[in-house]
Amino acid sequence: MWSYYGSKSKVVDFYPPPKYGKIIEPFAGSARYSLKFFDRDVLLVDKYEVIAKIWQWLQKASEADVMSLPTPDTGDNLDNFKFDLPEQKWLMGFLIKAGVDSPRLTVNSYRNAKYIQQQKKDIASQLFKIRHWRIEFDSYENLPNTEATWFIDPPYQFGGEYYKVSNKHLDFHALGEWCKSRNGQIIVCENTKADWLPFKAMREMNGTLYTTTETIWSNLETPYDFQQMSLFGESATITACT
Repeated sequence: MWSYYGSKSKVVDFYPPPKYGKIIEPFAGSARYSLKFFDRDVLLVDKYEVIAKIWQWLQKASEADVMSLPTPDTGDNLDNFKFDLPEQKWLMGFLIKAGVDSPRLTVNSYRNAKYIQQQKKDIASQLFKIRHWRIEFDSYENLPNTEATWFIDPPYQFGGEYYKVSNKHLDFHALGEWCKSRNGQIIVCENTKADWLPFKAMREMNGTLYTTTETIWSNLETPYDFQQMSLFGESATITACT
């Protein structure tokens, strides 16, 4: 629904579809995979409280609640607008600049009131998709090993240091073992620098800062199992921002 650092908006269509009626995203972020398959039984979990609380507010919000949020223009500062809840200001902080890891205060030069108004309309029109979801502020280690489609998109081994809850808090060996132990369909996202699972090259993409090659690991066969990394361009160390 909103732009976020490392969002899968440009590549979500290339991931395998869910084989289970339940989707679990342990590193939810902007949850592009779940939004694509929104009618499933969805569980979002994120350790960054700002993200979890934005989702929880949106789940309860009406279309009128979203549309009544301020519509700042280029150069405006959100501190000059009234918000009833911090979640509202945090959401607006993501709308005013693309691909950031945390809410901003000043409207970016590439954003204006017309753009932000359209973003609010887009969010309001999608609220129905998330009414039935479960959304939790928690860490992936605490999740029960439920049979589901697990879409696992952690802060990347190279590039994930830019998140507020960054890769500095991750033991990638332990995370890899945890991923492999999940029940059901497992889809893990990374880029070509990562070595904590035997990732396969999936899709080259142009991001805000760099061209990167997205990779995938799955416990089930995917169309990318027979592609070689060398077929893709040089990998970058920062996940694309969209």
